[in-house]
Amino acid sequence: MKPELHVFKIGGGIIDNEPDLQEFIRLFAEISGPKILVHGGGKGASEMMKHLGIAPQMVNGRRITDAATLELVTMFYAGKTNKHIVVALQSYGVNALGVSGADGNVIQAVKRPVREIDYGFVGDLSEASVNTDLIHQFLTLGLTPVFCPINHDGHGQLLNTNADTIAASVAKALSKQYAVALHFCFEKRGVLTDVNDDASIIASITLADYASLKESGIIADGMLPKLENAFDALQFGVEKVIIEHALHINDQLKTTVCLN
Repeated sequence: MKPELHVFKIGGGIIDNEPDLQEFIRLFAEISGPKILVHGGGKGASEMMKHLGIAPQMVNGRRITDAATLELVTMFYAGKTNKHIVVALQSYGVNALGVSGADGNVIQAVKRPVREIDYGFVGDLSEASVNTDLIHQFLTLGLTPVFCPINHDGHGQLLNTNADTIAASVAKALSKQYAVALHFCFEKRGVLTDVNDDASIIASITLADYASLKESGIIADGMLPKLENAFDALQFGVEKVIIEHALHINDQLKTTVCLN
């Protein structure tokens, strides 16, 4: 029987709210056994970009990353945000290790090719992108890896990768060694039919449900990459995918993602 592993991804809405972030970290610290945390960026990088006269650009919940944007998000994601989370985890007794994909060559990406949209310095991942042996060594040593959304191409170029994609790719890659539960945590209870009404939660969502809700426009923006990565993870060995509120990870009210 494979040991359990929990992979958590937290979104920017939690990172931007310091009390919420600290509460999530407290709850995360209470989870026993091996675990991994992947974080997004929050609004800090976008606010700094606006201050410098650079307009943030998003398409379907994904950031377009030109050279100037890459410099800023690297500073915020791999520096300020990552280390802020790591030091908070240490205060709760979690021996956390903050890493980008470049550190130890733990995640190597490929620059996204230009098609209908030029995403700039954005990295795409595959299962082979993830150095599972190194991550397994971290976990065996009792370390909790904390991944920021910055990776590299192996040729000296840093790349920005959607944090949902990183979480799903890490979960898939480790599913051969572990029984992986992947958690997408943000400031809502789960997938909602009305983003302003937590009571409209969808308790279970299938691939067919997703296609219908996407076509109708009920699911859009940042929820798109979450669900795309959730279904992809299930198809490649991840045992469970949950979308839930970061402050209610012990509650039953959440969305479970299923293939059918």
